[in-house]
This record gives sequence, structure tokens and C-alpha cells, in this order.
Amino acid sequence: MEIQVVKSKIHRVRVTEADLNYVGSITIDENLMDAANLIENEQVHVLNYRNGERIITYVIKGARGSGIICMNGPAALKFAIGDLVIVLSYAGMDFEKAKTFKPKLVFPDDKTNKLK
Repeated sequence: MEIQVVKSKIHRVRVTEADLNYVGSITIDENLMDAANLIENEQVHVLNYRNGERIITYVIKGARGSGIICMNGPAALKFAIGDLVIVLSYAGMDFEKAKTFKPKLVFPDDKTNKLK
């Protein structure tokens, strides 16, 4: 049996930009992507601490070291600059393998989005 488990988590990063006129997605600093083992175009869930919103979108690579977390397209209506969010990705794997799998958990500074 295959199940879905958390693969990656960026815990409490701050939204730095919101661009309603972009096609869609979330732009994430490439340093954070690397730390969380995320790749461009990977599906992620984004959870908003301010209002409880939860969206599913995909990752766009942001400038390395910039701290950028930009909500693009319609997500810009649900997330505001300054909101704290969690970014999660999931992976399907065999039930037995999932018992020992360890996700990549990243806890950046929630004011600068830089790695601690």
C-alpha cells in the first residue's frame, strides 16, 4: 500500500510580496528550496497563520539569498505581505518505508526568511 507523507516543510516564513497579475504559484528563495528539498514546479500546500487559508500551488525558484516568498496570481487575494505561512510538500511512498522516512523540516528566521 502507498500512502502520502510530508516530504518537506518550511515552517513560519513571512510573505514578502503578493502579485495578483502573475499567472499563479509561490516564488520561494532558492536557499529555502534547497534546504527543504523542494524543486521548481513541485506541488506545495501553503497555510496562512493570519486567516487559516490553505491553498495548493506550485513552486517557482526565487533569487538565492533574497528571502522572497511571493504569492502569485489568485493566491495574492488570500495572502498579504507580512503574513506568516507554512509551506508543505508531500510524497507517496510504500507504507513500510514511510514508517522510517524523515522529512526535511526548515525553520528559518520568521522576520527575514533567512536560514538560521
